[in-house]
This record gives sequence, structure tokens and C-alpha cells, in this order.
Amino acid sequence: MDAATRPVPVRLRRPGWRDPRLIVGVLLIAIAVAGTALLLRSADRTEPVYAARHALAPGAVLEPADLVVVDVRVGDGYAEPDALEPWGMTVTRPVGAGELVPVAALAEPADFDGRPVAVSVSQPLAEGVVPGALVDVWLTPADGTASRRIGEALPVSAVDEDTGGFAAGEETVYVVVPSAEVGALLDALADEGAIAVLGSG
Repeated sequence: MDAATRPVPVRLRRPGWRDPRLIVGVLLIAIAVAGTALLLRSADRTEPVYAARHALAPGAVLEPADLVVVDVRVGDGYAEPDALEPWGMTVTRPVGAGELVPVAALAEPADFDGRPVAVSVSQPLAEGVVPGALVDVWLTPADGTASRRIGEALPVSAVDEDTGGFAAGEETVYVVVPSAEVGALLDALADEGAIAVLGSG
């Protein structure tokens, strides 16, 4: 191989700080670090939201004593103090004690379609029949015919016990009934017979 065809050695040069490849690499590393830091920061971020201080039944009109503010990591859809003033709004579905309050569970009173109906029972109530629980109402006719369910999966708004007078020991369960079903339930309650309120399901 003569000198004319012999390859000329090329000396590799160390990239300088102005090398575009070096600049792009540094930028990619900086973006990755910033993205990771932002992701970790958002994962640790908490937001103040309302939670039920006690069980809330459908039809309850919210007052300050009903709710507490807690800081939690949650998504959208819950009542936030900075975005919603819930006082005077009506609860539309049962909300358990300590449960975060969904915005979808609140409505203006005029938009709530439930009505409380008093159901008097003479036998002791089951332990789970409390405000916020879902119950079925059963009628056992006085003529001895088979018991029938006259109300299904109705939320309990309140429970009262009459401890005095001739009806001592009788309890009254207030259930929330859709407006269109109130008449039928009242007609059934007017029949002679024993009324029982049991946990639904």
C-alpha cells in the first residue's frame, strides 16, 4: 500500500460545550428530573374537602355541625370548602359517618324529590336501623294473610322512640320516599296489621 492510498488517521476530538448533541442531552436530563419532581409533588399534595361528622340521611339539610374539613389526596367530585358553600343544601343519598361528601350527593331543597314518611312499629328495631341506613317496610295483615313488602330500600332519616303514654316502647322510623310513591305507602300503612322495618338486602 503506497502513501497515496494509505488511510489518514482521524484524531477524535472531545465534544465541546457548544456541541448540539451535548446540549440536547443535558436538556433531556433536566426535563426528566423536573417531571419526576413534579409527579412526586402532585402525589403528596392534599386538598381540603368536606366529610360527614355523622351519618347523613337523604333529605337532611346541611348545617355547619354536620360536616368537618379534612385534608386528603383525592380526585375531583368531592365538596371542597373553597369551591362550595353547602349550608342549606339537601343530601340526596345516604352518606356515612366520616365519608367524604360527593358533590353529586347534594342538591337544592327544591330539587330534592323525597318526602319523609313516619312508620310506627311495635316490635324492637334491628340494630342496623339507624339514620342513613336502607330499610324495607313489611306489613303482616291482621287477617292472617302472608306478609308483603310495602317499601323497599328506603333511606332512614330519623328514629324516634316513644317512652311515655299508652304507646310506651313504640318506635317511629322516618323513611324517605320518592314523591310518586308516598300515596301507595300511606295507603298500605293504613291497613290493619303489624308493621316491621328491616335492613334492606
